[in-house]
Amino acid sequence: MFPALGQIFTPSNLLYYFQFALISLGLAAISLAIGFILAVLLQAMRMSSKKVLNAISTFYIEVIRGTPMLVQISYIFTVIPLIIGQITGSVIRPNQYLIGVIAMSMNTAAYQAEFIRSGINGVAKGQWEACSTLGLSKADTLRFIILPQAVKLIIPTLVNEFVVLIKDTSLLATIGAVELFQASKNIGNTYYDYMSAYTLVIPFYLVMTLTISYLSRKLEKRLSASD
Repeated sequence: MFPALGQIFTPSNLLYYFQFALISLGLAAISLAIGFILAVLLQAMRMSSKKVLNAISTFYIEVIRGTPMLVQISYIFTVIPLIIGQITGSVIRPNQYLIGVIAMSMNTAAYQAEFIRSGINGVAKGQWEACSTLGLSKADTLRFIILPQAVKLIIPTLVNEFVVLIKDTSLLATIGAVELFQASKNIGNTYYDYMSAYTLVIPFYLVMTLTISYLSRKLEKRLSASD
């Protein structure tokens, strides 16, 4: 069943897997960070008194959450460059990693915006009134008082989102980006044994996701103890 397992299971191939596991981890981390910044902006727009900003934010969140990430990645990689090319008259050859980060950041931003909204709702409403009494504007109250507390409440959820993004980096193989899953496909192509190559990639994903989940539980207990 695993004809080339002995040939694949070598220090050099394991190092090859490890290198691209770090790439997957890095792509997920960058996307999570950019997505968080976008999520804060989306939530600020959603809380705005201006209906246009509120409508744009709500529309974006609903569209992104209502469509598969694979479709979003393919659309940004294929359709957007075609549109830009039609407008500019030039051929656009997008970088797969850049497109991957953009697509994953846009996707996770919609979900993180909902996390932030739930975190804000978890902060006592009396704090808004207290800040208003002290003369703080709504923006300053959100920035300096409410948002830091909301983030503390949603840290475990954000860590779980990070785990999801690590697994979702495998979708970037569809546009030619070489991450952990594509690296395993390359190994399978080399040795004509996909069963061994795909079987060996599973522990790498498990080590990353289970380690992060474990650290998340430890962090959650520490945050609970500090309250």
